[in-house]
Amino acid sequence: MNSYAFRIGPIVLLLVVCLLAHAQTPLSAVDKYNEGLSKLNKRDFDGAIRELTEAIELSSRLVPAKSSKSSFWNNTVAESDSSQITVVDPFTANAYTDRGVARYRKGDLEGALQDFNSAICIRPSLFVAYVNRGAVKRKLGDLASALQDLDRAISLQNNVAEAYNNRGGLRYDLGDTDGALSDLNKGIELNSRVPQLFYHRGYLFIRKQEFDRALSDFDRAIKLNPNIARAYEGRATVWMSEGEIDRAIADFSRALELDRSLALVYLNRGLALMLKGRDVEAQGDFERCLALDPQLKSDLVRRRELARCLRGTRPCSDLK
Repeated sequence: MNSYAFRIGPIVLLLVVCLLAHAQTPLSAVDKYNEGLSKLNKRDFDGAIRELTEAIELSSRLVPAKSSKSSFWNNTVAESDSSQITVVDPFTANAYTDRGVARYRKGDLEGALQDFNSAICIRPSLFVAYVNRGAVKRKLGDLASALQDLDRAISLQNNVAEAYNNRGGLRYDLGDTDGALSDLNKGIELNSRVPQLFYHRGYLFIRKQEFDRALSDFDRAIKLNPNIARAYEGRATVWMSEGEIDRAIADFSRALELDRSLALVYLNRGLALMLKGRDVEAQGDFERCLALDPQLKSDLVRRRELARCLRGTRPCSDLK
């Protein structure tokens, strides 16, 4: 049953871990930075932002000496005239980058973008900042600029699997299936322990109608991390395509146990329930779907009619 909708799941953001502070960085700034990272890892985003902001303020109180009119400084200012940064300190770039991650995870995309811009202003060669800025731009819908950032990141450091994962997802969004597959294969070659690479490639194999390969990749992703909702969603999509409706319902249900915000999963589980004659349960799923994303209404109506056609309760001749 090819009446599903799918999209590649979340992107990966990278953290900078400052092992050794820059020579001029105050130790108090380093302490605040480490506290911020600890809170970020505990998903205390407000706390992380507060601590990292203090780290930035402490490290930015230093004014560069007059002799610092180097080509590096001139280049950083030229790249971002809007930045108010007044100190060249690689540590500060790290703090901006990690605060950008905290802001992204809190849903403040514009704040995250500003932080990644500031990090790049200070350190134009900071690989992680380009990866993360590309993730924000993709989320904001600026796909062409996001691709430029990921191309730049990989040109700076071409051995990080997560960067290929993100660029593969972006190329998927842009309809470049071959380019996306090449990136995901490269990422898996570099690190076969990253589950996102496998479930993203699984979605690509669905697009290519290679369902056995898709199923294998979703199984691998779930083995690596059994708590990723998108992997169960993808495997359920394969089961739907192969007519394994009970298995599809089980995997859609597991995906929703892990993430109740997935509107498409409610829609697709509702379709599967309809095919089993469980219309009351299906209607509940459709209502939850539309509560999360009202823009799916026209797609829901069309595909619900297709489900009725497939189970023989309405004619199929007038369906497009």
